Amino acid sequence: MRIVCISDTHGLHGELELPKGDMILHSGDFSKLGRSQEVKKFLSWYSDLDYQYRVFIAGNHDFLPEKDPDLFRSMIPANCLYLEDEGTNIEGISLWGSPYSPRFFDWAFNRDRGEKINWHWQKIPDSVDILLTHGPPYGILDRTVRGDLVGCVDLLKRIEELSSPKIHLFGHIHEAYGIYASDTCHYVNASVVDLRYQLVHPPIVLEWKDGAVQILKE
Repeated sequence: MRIVCISDTHGLHGELELPKGDMILHSGDFSKLGRSQEVKKFLSWYSDLDYQYRVFIAGNHDFLPEKDPDLFRSMIPANCLYLEDEGTNIEGISLWGSPYSPRFFDWAFNRDRGEKINWHWQKIPDSVDILLTHGPPYGILDRTVRGDLVGCVDLLKRIEELSSPKIHLFGHIHEAYGIYASDTCHYVNASVVDLRYQLVHPPIVLEWKDGAVQILKE
């Protein structure tokens, strides 16, 4: 299965050049401020994409899913799958998604570090093939332009407890775009915009075959 990974489109989705694939994954911040019209435009675009599976989560800019979840879910087209501390299984591949990230001022889906955000991470099943979170784990593709590591320590601890996802997709830290492949997992920061919210990074494409992951395009 060919998997196309994107994140942090911030309303610029229509300008993306998307490669062919079977599944597309979006790891949040599909809007600028989560206004209803922004969300509607994104969902219309996402549902029309030529992929068999369209999975996504929200991010810290996506206020509508947090403030009015019933309205938001009523807007989601039937051929798109939204995950919020929940999972699914697609052709034998287990996925889990969560929009939460450590508190930064007062954005959407923010939780204080420690007990409050760890409550969400403990919901991640012990065995999952593809994990989608909006923000990165600590020390992995989370370095800001100032040189600070801002990923979530509690998320990293939870991942280390798991039988390890094969793919962990996130975004949030635009300048840390890229892939880090450990012995067991491909960590993917698929932020397509830079710090100035300019569309500069291409989608990342992975191939899933019999539980093995290969990088096709970075």
